[in-house]
Amino acid sequence: MKRKGIVALTFALALHGVPGDARGEISPEQAARLDADLTPFGGERAANADGTIPAWEGGIKTPPAGYQAGMHHPDPFPDDPVLFTIDQSNMEQHKAKLTPGQQAMILAYENFYLNVYRTRRSASAPQRIYDATRKAATTAKLTDEGNGVADAIIGIPFPIPSNGLEAIWNHLLRFRGVTAARWIGQAAPTRGGNYTLVRFADEFDLRYVHEDMTQAKLDNILLLFKQKVVAPARLAGSIFVVQETMNQVKETRRGWIYNRGQRRVRRAPNVAYDNPGTASDGMRTNDQFDMFNGAVDRYDWKLLGKREIYVPYNAYKLHSDKLEYKEILTPLHINSKFPRYELHRVWVVDATLKKGVRHIYKRRTFYIDEDSWQILIVDIYDNRDQLWRVAEGHVINYYDVPTIWTTLEVTTDLQAGRYLALGLDNESKMYDFSIKRSLEDFTPAALRRDGRR
Repeated sequence: MKRKGIVALTFALALHGVPGDARGEISPEQAARLDADLTPFGGERAANADGTIPAWEGGIKTPPAGYQAGMHHPDPFPDDPVLFTIDQSNMEQHKAKLTPGQQAMILAYENFYLNVYRTRRSASAPQRIYDATRKAATTAKLTDEGNGVADAIIGIPFPIPSNGLEAIWNHLLRFRGVTAARWIGQAAPTRGGNYTLVRFADEFDLRYVHEDMTQAKLDNILLLFKQKVVAPARLAGSIFVVQETMNQVKETRRGWIYNRGQRRVRRAPNVAYDNPGTASDGMRTNDQFDMFNGAVDRYDWKLLGKREIYVPYNAYKLHSDKLEYKEILTPLHINSKFPRYELHRVWVVDATLKKGVRHIYKRRTFYIDEDSWQILIVDIYDNRDQLWRVAEGHVINYYDVPTIWTTLEVTTDLQAGRYLALGLDNESKMYDFSIKRSLEDFTPAALRRDGRR
């Protein structure tokens, strides 16, 4: 099927609200496009019409000279100049390539602006992930009314999506390495700019992408996660472990908490949906972590097609260990001097709250990178249908994997005049993608041992 036909089919399915279960695997002829006009993950391989988005040529395949694992990732494009800046004075002429949330931020804050750079399609992944995607493309299915995925493992299940659920599942199952340890900070500055830095030590085991993984071995456990609060002193020592289930309606995520004061492990309450994120001062929900995670059952998901948008990308300047947190964390929003924005094609998915269920967010619009399936921007609306928050995922290519992943997630609350920055790593050691972990390291018994050390 030619591209025009695919686009027409996508819009037809989206507009008629076709449920996830109604869609099966794509044909071998469609899947062959992943070796032709589409990238291995289903993005458009060619440049856009005016060349402002270049062709994808494999992304970053080798690190810059001198890079070694453990270093903060040096900027592979250090000589790229700012092409232009979008602010209150010229927003109208760029409006078509900005999200409603970005427009609202520019209008709300006089010193908020977007520095736009040359587009670099730097996304890349290991060949085995591309191969698994090619295989999954002809077998993957949504199950249980879209609450699960069957007949796919390791790769992106729906590289040519036909509805919003498939697109959001691509984000949930995307490649981010196999295991990772990271040491990050979180801050929620007041309107005046004061903040307390909360420090986390996180560990991930992304079981879905293990080289030898099968659906039977996966056993509905998608990934494993552990988070230890390191600072401030009043919070330090608390540890949280999650076994993330694939189908969370069939079986909710399993979570346990080590309480430092009681020196005991207990089953965590419902760590999902709109429960507040750890030490976030109410500035993010549990399902905002990693831009979106967890169960998909409370929303109706509509695929609105693709748009060309100025999105945060190749955020090496913001990631630099030459920066201090205080330079980034300015009042009202992060310092606009450091983020990098580029024009990219993104999938647009609109999620609206189903009747009869609750969530503090009535609607969310997701802008998802065509080259990696990483969510880059989310416009978030309250129950009055008012734009409330804007989330941005500032991404880099972690060369040692390789993968596109966030170096900083920022949620700006337009109504409160505050924001939350999660993932600050400029003053910390870098992610370690070489750790060895197993299911036994993410159990109540392991949590108890960790708490007593």
